Amino acid sequence: MFRREFGQLPSLVRAVAEGDTARADLVGGHIQLLCALLHSHHSGEDELLWPRLLERGSDEIAPIVHLAEAQHEAVDKGITDINEALPMWRSTASVAGRDGIGDAVERLYGPLVEHLDMEEQQILPLAEKYVTAAEWQELGQHSMAGLPKNRLPLLFGMTMYEGDPEVMKEIIATMPLLPRLLMPTLAPRLFASYAKRIHGTSTPNRVASR
Repeated sequence: MFRREFGQLPSLVRAVAEGDTARADLVGGHIQLLCALLHSHHSGEDELLWPRLLERGSDEIAPIVHLAEAQHEAVDKGITDINEALPMWRSTASVAGRDGIGDAVERLYGPLVEHLDMEEQQILPLAEKYVTAAEWQELGQHSMAGLPKNRLPLLFGMTMYEGDPEVMKEIIATMPLLPRLLMPTLAPRLFASYAKRIHGTSTPNRVASR
């Protein structure tokens, strides 16, 4: 989801016409939501995952964890740059603001993908070895706690769009009864409607199709 949505941001931003404040505000809100989700995801790892891996793992894994921490700092700097520039562009839709945001999201994408690749290839095997299932679930709950509750179904639908169906089923199975019943149909519908407004289609390009 992060690869797909952040990868499409530069073209979304640069397609906004000068002075089209309604569209700039819509795209800017989308950027802000993604940055909040990414920051919440990273803060959970900073607080709950890295300390456990460093405490329980061998000395050999410390460089991997410290590399992940450094990558977080680089990504967080990119998020800060974007968030500082967003309000002016959302309210004015100026060419200068558009170019600044477009450049900022392009700069963020490379370090973000590098970090995601490293997490999948090196961090996840370590987490499977050194972190319990309950602690992993706590990590997910921590990330969700920092986000607006009314946006959680949309964000889950955003993830479901390319998420492994079996993994999505396992996540849904841990939810309280009402969300467990509603999420399989509600979340995809919310994302389809949202994607239509943002991307112009309810079925935006998938990462695997690029």
